[in-house]
Formats: sequence, C-alpha cells, structure tokens
Amino acid sequence: MTNTYYVYALKDTRVTPAQVFYIGKGTGSRATDHLKRIDDTRKGKHIQNILDAGATVIISKIVEDITEEQALKIELEFISSFGTIDNGGTLYNSVIPKSISRKIDSNVSVAIGSVEKAQLGLKLLKDSITSLAEENPEGITNSDCAHYLGLQSDNEGNQQDYLSYSVLGLLLKEGVLESAKVGNRRKYKKL
Repeated sequence: MTNTYYVYALKDTRVTPAQVFYIGKGTGSRATDHLKRIDDTRKGKHIQNILDAGATVIISKIVEDITEEQALKIELEFISSFGTIDNGGTLYNSVIPKSISRKIDSNVSVAIGSVEKAQLGLKLLKDSITSLAEENPEGITNSDCAHYLGLQSDNEGNQQDYLSYSVLGLLLKEGVLESAKVGNRRKYKKL
C-alpha cells in the first residue's frame, strides 16, 4: 500500500470562521477538482452559490500521506461527526443514495452519523465485491464473496451468507454486475 491519499475539507468563506461544508478523500488533484469542474450535485450547487456571492472556497487538507484505508476511516469519522444536511448537519456530502427510502418509525432512534456510516460501509462492500468480480472474469458466487472477503456469518451454527447476497443483489439492480446460472450455481460477472 502506498501513502498517497489525503483527507480534505471544503470551507465556505461567507461565514467567519469559514464553515466546513464538504469532507472528502483522494489523491493528486482530487480536492481542487471540485472547483475546476463544478458538477450538478448539491455540493456543486453550494460551491456555485459561494462563488456567485463573490466569496471563495477554502480547500484544507486535514491529513496527508496516508493509505486509502486510513483515508476512508478518517473521512467516515469526519462525516459522522459533522453530519450531513440530511440529518441536520452541515455537510453537503451525498453519501446516502437518493434511491433509498426509509420508513420512519417513531419508536426507533437513529444516532447522528449512523446512516452515513452504514452507507459508506455499504459503498466499501460494493467496491470490494466489484473488485473481486473484476479479478475473476469467469464469475464469482455468493459463497466466493462471503468466503474470500470475510463476510461469512454464523447463525446458531448455520452459515447464512445474507450480507454478501444482499450486496450482490444491489449491484445487480444498479447494473454493475450481471447474473447467470452455471450448473446448479449462480455466478456474477462485472458488466
């Protein structure tokens, strides 16, 4: 592993002190890319509003020379700490896919940052399974995912590898993987 990653914050200078509105991780010019190519996300729209007001966006590297795994952990902690605008926080990060709808149950309390942690964890699981599929073009099984990625579960002595199966299902729905029956097993391949 190389220590080429960093974690950065984007800050809005319209307020004093400048307010953090985005946390990210990357390598190379990732932090400055947000200002070079302003996209149509809520983060991009916020950047455009700042610039239209004649203010500037401060790019602040928080931690440098770390591994990707370290960067992901630190990014997660900062996003969880600040919270997103979805849960009353200040960050314009879009870590929660818009396709996810949640049933609100007044009997359930969700700690600030829990949803963001879950969605970032899900992204990491998806990336790991996609990488496994890319490395095995002949296809992978749910059992392969559970075994080789350490996702096996133990339900009173029975293996119930529902976690990997659920993530495979999401990747199929998103069109990242395709599925085919091979003998008596189902194999998943990268599209």
